[in-house]
Amino acid sequence: MDWVAGIDVGSLSTDAVVLDAENRVLGQSIVRTGASSIRAAEEALDRATAQAGIPREALKRIVATGYGRASVPFAHEAVTEITCHARGAWALFPDTGTVVDIGGQDSKVVHVGPGGRVLDFTMNDKCAAGTGRFLEVMAEKLQVGLEHMGDLSVAARREVAISSVCTVFAETEVVSLVAQDHPPEEIVRGIHRAIVRRISAMVHGLGLRGEICMSGGVAKNRGVVVLLEETLQKTIHIAEEPQIVGALGAAFIARERVARGN
Repeated sequence: MDWVAGIDVGSLSTDAVVLDAENRVLGQSIVRTGASSIRAAEEALDRATAQAGIPREALKRIVATGYGRASVPFAHEAVTEITCHARGAWALFPDTGTVVDIGGQDSKVVHVGPGGRVLDFTMNDKCAAGTGRFLEVMAEKLQVGLEHMGDLSVAARREVAISSVCTVFAETEVVSLVAQDHPPEEIVRGIHRAIVRRISAMVHGLGLRGEICMSGGVAKNRGVVVLLEETLQKTIHIAEEPQIVGALGAAFIARERVARGN
């Protein structure tokens, strides 16, 4: 069978997806990238192929994406994450016109056309403002689990203002708010509001096109999603596992290459 795989090497996690000849997901995995992109890519692919029940040698083609895509020595091709997230989002939600991808170190808004083709995009890649890493730092400072931030935010009756999404300045603000004895849930909601202000400005700057799909690890954060839906006044479509959307798109591109005989 013509099994293919996609690997998304991100700053915080590395994700892999294995597809069969009928484009069904046979295996998937998410591992921490850590200090070695190569080791993370090896581990992610080994886990995904083990779940699929096939040897790695059986893969007909492997496409790598993400910021560490060039460091995957066993990939047949490297494709940008913008292209792969657009392709993966369109495969999951064919009506997608806009993809919001909030990753570990950057944020992107992408316009998607027929077949998952990238029409236009904008991104924040200059600092960790409003990204997964930003949330990690804030969670550490508040001493709350990153996975609990969404529920805390939704449960908050009010929010306190966080004026900056610069990680350094926001951290100082949070320390001050904790010292003033503000409840953690109100601070978390303020943090999420600051992220949403930044992301919604990116969306409006590029323009809102069609249905919205959100990918990346931050899409698992209910607090951010709820506030972004309220701000944009649109329902946001989210995959069952939004973290693998980039790897899924890479796998679909691998499938297309095989179909063309590449």
